[in-house]
Amino acid sequence: MLVHSQEHMEGPFNQLIIRGVTLINGNGAPPMGPVDISVENNKITGVHNVGYPGVEINESARPKLKDGGKELDATGMYLLPGFIDMHGHIGGKAQGATPEYVFKLWMAHGVTTVREVGGPGIEWTQDLQKKIENKEMAGPRIISYTVFGNGSEKPITTPEEAREWVRKNADAGADGIKFFGAAPGIMKAALEENARLGKGSAMHHAQLSVGRWNVLNSAKAGLTSMEHWYGLPEALFDDKTVQHYPLDYNYQNEQHRFAEAGKLWAQATEPGSEHWNQTMDTLLALDFTLDPTFNIYEASRDLMRARRAEWHETYTLPSLWKFYQPSKISHGSYWHYWGTEEEVAWRENFRIWMQFVNDYKNRGGRVTTGSDSGFIFQLYGFAYVRELELLREAGFHPLEVIRAATLNGAEAIGMEDKLGTVEPGKLADFVIVEENPLQNFKVLYGTGAIKLTEDNEVVRVGGVKYTIKDGIIYDSKGLLNEVEQMVEKAKEEEDFRITQPGMD
Repeated sequence: MLVHSQEHMEGPFNQLIIRGVTLINGNGAPPMGPVDISVENNKITGVHNVGYPGVEINESARPKLKDGGKELDATGMYLLPGFIDMHGHIGGKAQGATPEYVFKLWMAHGVTTVREVGGPGIEWTQDLQKKIENKEMAGPRIISYTVFGNGSEKPITTPEEAREWVRKNADAGADGIKFFGAAPGIMKAALEENARLGKGSAMHHAQLSVGRWNVLNSAKAGLTSMEHWYGLPEALFDDKTVQHYPLDYNYQNEQHRFAEAGKLWAQATEPGSEHWNQTMDTLLALDFTLDPTFNIYEASRDLMRARRAEWHETYTLPSLWKFYQPSKISHGSYWHYWGTEEEVAWRENFRIWMQFVNDYKNRGGRVTTGSDSGFIFQLYGFAYVRELELLREAGFHPLEVIRAATLNGAEAIGMEDKLGTVEPGKLADFVIVEENPLQNFKVLYGTGAIKLTEDNEVVRVGGVKYTIKDGIIYDSKGLLNEVEQMVEKAKEEEDFRITQPGMD
C-alpha cells in the first residue's frame, strides 16, 4: 500500500502569495526582483514588481492577502518554473525502486512534471496518476507514453495491426507512444496514425532497426521527439549505411553495444558540412525536438565519477546499487572491462554530439531536458540536475538551460498554455532555492554545493528549498529526509553497505 506523509506539505490554498523573490523565468528573460507572485486556486494571477534591489519594498505595490490565504516569505530567494523531465521511468522491478521513492527524489529536486516514456503499462501509470491527483502521495504530473506494442497479444507484423494498436493506445488514455524500432512499413503506419490522432511520440532508435530507419525517416513520418542520440549519426553517414561494427560484435553483449556506440559520432559527417546542415534543416522544418539525456551516458566517459557520486551513500537503495554493478544481464551494467580506450572514445563522442545539439538550439531548434534515471549510476532527481550542468557544458547559456528544462518541455508535450513559464493564467508549479542557480547549478542538488566562507569554514549551500506543484508547498529537504529514512531502513533489513565493484 502506498503511504504518503503529510508532514512535509502544505496546501492547497485558496490564495498563495510568494513574497520578495527574484524570478528566473522559463522564456529566456533575465532575472528580475524583488517580485511578489500571487496564486488563486492553483492559477497564477499576477507577477507584481514590488521594488528594486537594495531598496526597501514598496508595500503599496504588494498584493493583499485575503482571509484564509497563505504568505510564503521568499525574500532573497530565487523562483523558477517547475522543472519538466522529458525522459522518466518510474522505478522498476529490476531496480527495486518504488514509485514513492522515485517521486520523492524528483519532487525534492523541483521536478513537477515527468514524461514517462515506457512503464509496465497504461493502467499501472493511470493508477499512479489518480493517487497523485487525489493527494494520496507526493508526485509529479505524469505524461504517459506507452511502449509500442505493449499489451498486444501477439507481435505486430503488418501496417494495419500497427494502426489498430495506436488507436487502442489512444482510446486507453495514453498521451503518446515510445518507439524503439520496427520494420519501415510498420513504423510509418504507426507514426502517421499517431500523428493523425494528435498524440506525442518519442523514439530510442535502437541499433537493431536503425540500419533501415534513422531519425530522418522517423521525423518525416511524424515522430515528434528523439531520445538520446541513436539514429542521428546514422542519418549523417557519408560513406556507409551502418556503423562500423567489429565482426565479432554481439548486440546482447552490452560492453560491445555501448563501447561501439561511443565511436558512432566519429563516423558521421564533419560538423558544419553540407550534409550536417541539410539534416539539421530538415529537422528544424519539421519542428522536431531533441531530448539528448546526456547524463545517462556520462559514466561511459568517466565511470569513476558516476559511481563515486556523493549522494549514493545516503539516497541510493541497496537494490539500485546492486543493479548498477557489472553484469551480463542487467541493462546498462556494461562494465565487463571498461577502460581508458572506451572513455577516451566516449569523450570525443560527447564533444561532437554536444556540438550538434548546441548548433540545433542556436538555429531555433527545440532541445529539452530528460534524465532517464535509474540506470548506469544515475539517481532520480540528482541526474536531472546533472543534465542541466551538461547542457551548460554543451554551450547553452544558463538561461537557455532553464528554458530547456521548462518552457521547451512544456511545448514538446503540448502544455505551454499551462506550464513552462511564470505568468498569469498558468498553473502554480514553482521551484524555490536560496542560492542563484544561474551562477552554479550545483545549488539545485539535494546535497547542495560546497562553499568556503570568509571565516575559512567549509559549508554546504543550496538544495531546493520548496517545490510547489498544483498550489501545494512541499518542503524539499523534508522529502529528501524521508528518502534517507527509506534507504536506511532497507540497509538495516539487508545488513547492507555500499562497496565499490570487486572490493567487497
